[in-house]
Amino acid sequence: MKKYVDVIVPLPIAGQYTYSVPDELTDKIKAGCRIVVPFGSKKYYTAIVTKVHQTAPEAYETKDIMEVLDESPVLLRRQYDFWQWLADYYLCTLGDVYKAALPSGMKLESETLVVLNPEFEALQPLSEKEQRILDLLGNDSEQCITQLEKSSGIKNLLPVIKALLEKEAILVKEELKRSYKPRVETRVRLSAAMQTEEAVHRQFDALARAPKQLALLMKYIELSGWTGEKKELKEVSRKALLDSAGATSAVLNGLIGKGVFEIYSFEIGRLSAEQVSVSPLNPLSSAQQQAYSEILTHFHQKNVCLLHGVTASGKTEIYIHLIQQAIQAGKQVLYLLPEIALTTQITERLKRVFGNRLGIYHSKFPDAERVEIWRKQLTDDDYDVILGVRSSVFLPFRRLGLVIVDEEHENTYKQQDPAPRYHARNAAIVLASMFGAKTLLGTATPCIETYYNAVHGKYGWVQLTERHQNVLLPHIEVVDIKELARKKRMTAQFSPLLLQKIREALEQKEQVILFQNRRGFAPMIECRTCGWIPKCKNCDVSLTYHKGLNQLTCHYCGYTYEVPKSCPACGGVELINRGFGTEKIEDDIKLIFPDARVARMDLDTTRTRTAYERIIADFEDGKTDILIGTQMVSKGLDFDRVSVVGILNADSMMNYPDFRSYERAFQLMAQVAGRAGRKNKQGLVVLQTKSPDLPLIAQVVSNDYGGLFQSQIEERNLFKYPPFYRLIYVYLKHRKEEVLDQAADLMAGYLRNGLGSRVLGPDRPPVSRIQTLFIKKIVVKIEQQASMSKVREYLQQVQRAIVEDERFRSLLVYYDVDPM
Repeated sequence: MKKYVDVIVPLPIAGQYTYSVPDELTDKIKAGCRIVVPFGSKKYYTAIVTKVHQTAPEAYETKDIMEVLDESPVLLRRQYDFWQWLADYYLCTLGDVYKAALPSGMKLESETLVVLNPEFEALQPLSEKEQRILDLLGNDSEQCITQLEKSSGIKNLLPVIKALLEKEAILVKEELKRSYKPRVETRVRLSAAMQTEEAVHRQFDALARAPKQLALLMKYIELSGWTGEKKELKEVSRKALLDSAGATSAVLNGLIGKGVFEIYSFEIGRLSAEQVSVSPLNPLSSAQQQAYSEILTHFHQKNVCLLHGVTASGKTEIYIHLIQQAIQAGKQVLYLLPEIALTTQITERLKRVFGNRLGIYHSKFPDAERVEIWRKQLTDDDYDVILGVRSSVFLPFRRLGLVIVDEEHENTYKQQDPAPRYHARNAAIVLASMFGAKTLLGTATPCIETYYNAVHGKYGWVQLTERHQNVLLPHIEVVDIKELARKKRMTAQFSPLLLQKIREALEQKEQVILFQNRRGFAPMIECRTCGWIPKCKNCDVSLTYHKGLNQLTCHYCGYTYEVPKSCPACGGVELINRGFGTEKIEDDIKLIFPDARVARMDLDTTRTRTAYERIIADFEDGKTDILIGTQMVSKGLDFDRVSVVGILNADSMMNYPDFRSYERAFQLMAQVAGRAGRKNKQGLVVLQTKSPDLPLIAQVVSNDYGGLFQSQIEERNLFKYPPFYRLIYVYLKHRKEEVLDQAADLMAGYLRNGLGSRVLGPDRPPVSRIQTLFIKKIVVKIEQQASMSKVREYLQQVQRAIVEDERFRSLLVYYDVDPM
């Protein structure tokens, strides 16, 4: 019987495709394996098999698959169910989920850019096809697969590319942005003829006239621990041998030619295999022990529990005890963090307790390393604990028992672009439920929806109200900068009180954190004569000035512009900076405190994984006195010597057109404040604001989360916002504004026919043009008791009707479910 397969291709296409299986591949094919399929007239992709069957599709003629890439599945059954839930709930396609889930190295396609690896040394002969590809890349070191296929005349090139990738002869372009580490080590050993003591002594005599070769042989004997007896020798790498002996490759090659040595390759893997000494768990304090016991009690009745503990109350220590308990029960743990910056700090703590049972997974890792972790999770030697950011929910788990979502309120858990626009916290809760596992949400400032679920008994709820070792919560001093600016008493962005406290901290060899939620030097440049402000030509936003790079940058599309010498509108040369970002604060602080060691932590300074680690390590080791940062510095980082925290402009967080702005401002300020005062003294927070009388400021000062929750929940009930209603934002994009307006009005009209007053808009979002596309937004508010599946079905039905209209062929429609 002819076999057919249903597959997911990594493209945003609804539904799955059916391909036929040629006879010679019938025995190799399994659900969950990757295969190479032709798509369209000239492209091919790495697809994933979801089902093997014997029914040919009626609507179209099937094409044959070209190659099977895996012997065993890389997508497990539960993962596939999870993918389907994500695609369904977040209104995107399975192809979108596939593209987001798998590391790039596992989903080659005809557009993939391939680059020659300059460090590659062939240790065994290459096949004729492999050699041909390397020769072509020798002439032009960066080509896409389609191009290589054309030049080489090889049909079905993906398996050859896969083989060269495994040998590390080539790299996939995305890896180039990151530091590349070899995975195979070349090692040296004595040849079979040299295994006896007399053979080695004979060789010593023979090499009397070749002192360099003799020295190299002696060095090998020393490094390997060779004594002539039959015992296990230490492995000696080619590099270590040459370095220790101070010899050149020519000397070693001479000995290989004489049959003294032979070389062989040994796979060392990128994932650390060195044995880590594991220390016992720290005992919990009485407050932590009580919280730990309460969590376990809640887990008997409920699947999700909220641990609401003030900053520095020792939540991480409780997590470690829960992880230990899950591992002892033979289960796996997924520990989610909102920010890559945090993984570097917590890794050390977890490594000390769990050693090699801990795996780390995030996007700053080289792609090859992420592929290895994925593959390791499919073996019996998988990690017990995975520590990672939101993309870790996609990894293959087989015995998940506990999910910990630390800092669960963070909006970085929500994926913004591209689809799937999922929320990792909510997705993790669903993933855990598929395994019958438990989920712990930990934070000092819960998300309003989470707190509502805890208060109303849907989640378990445990409170930890005292800081560890009874350290006092920081004292918060509010400064009215509007009044100070009027009296001309501000120095740049700093109040006299903040400068005095920074000076005192530096004199006492303590550290300072300054928080400003804007990167760059100045949010905008303005002409003093006519008020002209430079705007991005692709987006509807003003450009941010970056002084270090001396350029204007659009933070939406990344386009950069030269800084104009004069105003193009009136010719005036007085261009002034308006507002201030982290880069400007860094400049000003260096002028005021020239002897202080200053570092900046924002998106511009942490482009790579090592940059994060370096900035945090320097601050921890006391090599930095003042750390300036955006919201990255607010996220659960623990530093023992921070005594002063300055929040430079609280108003920029509150004055944002979003129903969550007060909640978010409270969370940010409370989290940043929590960085102050740790082991031995109460910290100080200087909160600068132009509106000190706002209730929100008083709530931050008294750490009154209950007060914030009460005022917000009343407002949200009144205006139909979460947790009482669910939100879906419908975005429409088009190059022509008039076409977009027509489509948006038509779609909103259709939606109102079915959903009535639940539909608001269409309106322009605050940024209404990005990358030359105009944007319109429709808001759909659905009450909690309504059937979401019917709503989603109706939305997609309306979308199909709109897109099938001739006029709107190039219209883009996408959804943001539960937006942040």
